Amino acid sequence: MTKAEKVEYVVHELERLYPETPVPLNHHDPFTLLVAVVLSAQCTDERVNKITPKLFAVADNPYDMAKMSVEEIAAIIRPCGLVPMKSKGIHSFSNTIVESYNGLVPASFEALEAMPSVGHKTASVVMSQAFGVPAFPVDTHIQRLMFRWGFSNGKSVEKTEKDAKRLFDKALWNKLHLQIIFYGRQYSPARGWDLKNDFITAQIGRKSEIKKWTSEQEKRTKRSTTKKARR
Repeated sequence: MTKAEKVEYVVHELERLYPETPVPLNHHDPFTLLVAVVLSAQCTDERVNKITPKLFAVADNPYDMAKMSVEEIAAIIRPCGLVPMKSKGIHSFSNTIVESYNGLVPASFEALEAMPSVGHKTASVVMSQAFGVPAFPVDTHIQRLMFRWGFSNGKSVEKTEKDAKRLFDKALWNKLHLQIIFYGRQYSPARGWDLKNDFITAQIGRKSEIKKWTSEQEKRTKRSTTKKARR
């Protein structure tokens, strides 16, 4: 396959598997999405979704969140990790949204990324999923699969994002980045990766990755055979 054919194949298969792409983080507006995405740093979506109902029951808008102390926020979000940074960031950007944006999350990459604890990936998620602005947030799943599929060299998140935006149609970005994440979790995880299940990589993947997996399987089979022979 040519690279263009591989891209078309990936888009087709992901659309077949995941015609609907609900955002994995529970939220009901741009602000609650922003908070949830910040909490998701080095924390699973499942755990975030257990914490946010408790936090949003107390404050689900920037006005109420700004009234809370950093310590009060920290006490609720503790299971999510990185508590000092996240609690200070949420408190600080809530104040900024109230004081500078009339209580509304700004629909601007520049404004979002200027806020504490809001990096480019977080801003991209909010811009794409809350405001419908084309963006391609790159998480670990997308970084891994773009490399396994031979679409990027994996050297940096910035390079992966640039390559993804170059290869995939802009109209697909907001849905496609979620489809890739869903596929990565279900079929192509970092740990326990089984090429027999990862049919997209098996079909169009980087030859060196396929060779590495095959070699590891052969080693495991040989070790298993040796152990049985010694019994």
